[in-house]
Amino acid sequence: MSRRTVLPWLDREDSPASFPDPATALRSPNGLLAMGGALTPDWLLGAYRRGIFPWFSEGEPLQWWSPDPRAVFEPEQFVAQRSLRQSIRNRRYETFIDRDFAGVIRACAAPRSDAGGTWITASMIDAYEVLHALGVAHSFETWQGGVLVGGLYGVRVGAMFFGESMFSQARDASKVALARLIEEAKTSGIALIDCQMPTPHLASLGAITMRRAEFLQRVSRHTES
Repeated sequence: MSRRTVLPWLDREDSPASFPDPATALRSPNGLLAMGGALTPDWLLGAYRRGIFPWFSEGEPLQWWSPDPRAVFEPEQFVAQRSLRQSIRNRRYETFIDRDFAGVIRACAAPRSDAGGTWITASMIDAYEVLHALGVAHSFETWQGGVLVGGLYGVRVGAMFFGESMFSQARDASKVALARLIEEAKTSGIALIDCQMPTPHLASLGAITMRRAEFLQRVSRHTES
């Protein structure tokens, strides 16, 4: 049994400065750091600036995570796969930024055949729509024939983009949205894209893993105002 069985509880009236050191996060489940707090802009932006993100299911308390290692994209090192380049050329996709943020986050929240539920709860949707209204949460979208068929959303803080989720309803549609994000990152000064938990799918897209200590150093440097 782990010696640490009780996670820190954060009072919603506290400030984000009350987040514990990410180095104290649990090893199993990987990265679970604390519970409580709130999904307000100050809590969310304070979390991102510390390399922390919220992740919980409906009916669970608000949970905060900082896994080790971390999945990331280095925009300047990203090379699109041949099949993706062909889809971009041949499938008559159009890409947009922030054309339909609400549509993207709700599509990401929809049930999927490979999962039993969703962690993008109604309270999460509300919170990120507030961040979008504030100009810090953004969607990268793939459209085909006037229909939204893929996309992703996340939060930009300084030169960091913290990706949250993606969806696809047509071949390579989410990958095309990712390619648009990479293109935007290269032209607008985004130095690192966070993908949170490493997965084989992210690795197949070109994501690499980064140790938490290095990731936190990069976050600190790239989110400085």
